[in-house]
Amino acid sequence: MITEAERRYPRRPLVGVGALIFAGDRILMAQRGKEPLRGWWSLPGGALETGELLADAIRREVREETGLEVEPVRVFEIFERIMRDGVGQPEYHYVLIDYICRVMGGELRAGDDVCHVEWMRLEELRKLDITEGTLGVIERAFLTLRRGDPEV
Repeated sequence: MITEAERRYPRRPLVGVGALIFAGDRILMAQRGKEPLRGWWSLPGGALETGELLADAIRREVREETGLEVEPVRVFEIFERIMRDGVGQPEYHYVLIDYICRVMGGELRAGDDVCHVEWMRLEELRKLDITEGTLGVIERAFLTLRRGDPEV
């Protein structure tokens, strides 16, 4: 498990995974219960552990945060999130790999480091505090879904 001390001012960027999980015209969102960005909404996900496969990390993170069992279908997008402190130093630096995932089982509930999970429509997301870059990824995923991509 990666500690807060290892996340802040990292020597190297950390790898994180996020889950794009759809149910009809809704996507599953998680409200962060811990820093950084406590109270903000994001995709379920988290940091890759040493020796862990990416697919195993997404399964574990989704299970811990939402109670759901998922199967990653494919990588949707890779992007960076760099959060700088007051003097411009990178306080947090993540390389994030977002996966389209399919629910295989489990029961939805908030767990681990989130305080709330909810299925939301795209229009609802625009009213929330959402982590930087996340809304753009979700909009592109919905567009892909509307185009009929069979893997979304």
